[in-house]
Amino acid sequence: MDIRYASEATPGRPNEDCVVAGDGWVVLLDGATQRPDVDSGCVHGPRWLVARLAGELARLLTAEAAAPLADLLAEAIGGARRAHADGCDLTNPDSPSTTAAVVRRRGERLDWLVLADSPVVIDLDGRIEVVLDDRTARLPSYTAEAVRRLRNAPGGFWVAGARPEAAYEAVTGSATLSDVRRLAVLSDGAARLVERFGLLDWRGLLDVLDREGPAELIRRTRLAELAETAAERAGRRGKRHDDATAALVRFR
Repeated sequence: MDIRYASEATPGRPNEDCVVAGDGWVVLLDGATQRPDVDSGCVHGPRWLVARLAGELARLLTAEAAAPLADLLAEAIGGARRAHADGCDLTNPDSPSTTAAVVRRRGERLDWLVLADSPVVIDLDGRIEVVLDDRTARLPSYTAEAVRRLRNAPGGFWVAGARPEAAYEAVTGSATLSDVRRLAVLSDGAARLVERFGLLDWRGLLDVLDREGPAELIRRTRLAELAETAAERAGRRGKRHDDATAALVRFR
């Protein structure tokens, strides 16, 4: 596996994405930005959480290469949970949380896991398979109270935070390794040329990554964000800018 990645923060803000890679695996986490008027009940923020989870997952993927990815994510969440301070209220639904996308080579198989909106895009011998957890795009309401009620709840959406059982709500799968040509692991901020702006399809996004690299994909995304008109922005959900992280994996 040849792995290249780039990550860029929302202009003027710290980066709450995190990507780590090792021998045969990639992990991408996209921390949920906390609203300043919301009490999370925790002394930590999303950057702390993604760093802890990334470290736990890197250790586990190195030491337990064949374990189911959902088991590893559950164990990593448990490890991060134990690292919280005594004063952190982990029953608070607004406690720090993150997406999780993991890809791993396991013998002659390629495994993947996607929890929340960080997609994995796979070129399977010319056929593009997009692994999406789109539950955040199908909520009945996006008011602060509705999102709070639906986070890590049946009928809502699931994220990695303080509840290890959320790992078993992830979208998982595998493929024969010899069928895989290339793949991308993306935060939603790096998927915007497809999902928000419609300037590329998924194959086109993979082509940009493959030919011009992850940094170029992010550069084009920033240009599209800057070109978005106020009227266009009013008709779309989400922030004008977002942290953007993209990893490209080629198979030699």
